[in-house]
Amino acid sequence: MSHIEKVGIVGAGQMGRGIAQVAAMSGYQVQLSDISEEALGFAQSFIQKQMDKGVAKEKWDQSKADLTMSNLSFSTEMNDLAQCDLIIEAATENKKIKFEIFKRLDEIAKTNAILATNTSSISITEIAAVTSRPGLVAGMHFMNPVPVMKLVEGIRGLETTDETFTAVEKVAVDMGKTFIKVNDLAGFAINRILMPMINEAVYTLFEGVASAEDIDTGMKLGCNQPMGPLELADFIGLDTCLAIMEVLHEGLGDSKYRPCPLLRNYVLAGRLGRKSGRGFYEYQ
Repeated sequence: MSHIEKVGIVGAGQMGRGIAQVAAMSGYQVQLSDISEEALGFAQSFIQKQMDKGVAKEKWDQSKADLTMSNLSFSTEMNDLAQCDLIIEAATENKKIKFEIFKRLDEIAKTNAILATNTSSISITEIAAVTSRPGLVAGMHFMNPVPVMKLVEGIRGLETTDETFTAVEKVAVDMGKTFIKVNDLAGFAINRILMPMINEAVYTLFEGVASAEDIDTGMKLGCNQPMGPLELADFIGLDTCLAIMEVLHEGLGDSKYRPCPLLRNYVLAGRLGRKSGRGFYEYQ
């Protein structure tokens, strides 16, 4: 599939709705799918508010906002993705869930449709292996928040064809993103570097070296980071951070990737960060 006009997205959460917004703004016809009508309704309302804010701030005119919304369709039926040229899975970072989604997409999608995953750590090769089209499977790891962050980490699995990888790169560039090319190893490039830093910050808190506030202040002022590692972990979601560290630990077999016990305990306690109202910090 070299020419892509219609993009499907599975998952209407923070990442899925962000990808949907950017794709629709870039002129693609977008079908956003989720099993939850509530999630789809929130996504539609959220994107509309983003469009209205952009008009108010004169980032774009009303016609651009209207065209973006007209490019979007919403459905709880995955079968409605059947005519998409590219389908991007943006479900939770859970291997079992992703495997089930890709098995289903493989059944319903056009034979030449590309299936991409927004996974931040799970093997593209392993995901592709549950389908009958491994050459048409690739990784497109968008950064959060998608409309703001300029990077897409492109990951090619063992069987991903050159044509497939070129096609997903073109889509990312059409969306205004910078596309970097990464091989399929646990955590890829970004999280291979980022998550151990966050995990080490949690260890630094766990071992009483410094407070959460001082760790974050030190990293922001001492290393010129826009957000401290513990604040960033809360933004990402501590459950997601833990899941990625577990993939790194299992996939690379090195003890340096062992998740900090404090991170695991916070997740067990339901302290997941911003989305739960409490993580390393408390949120209203």
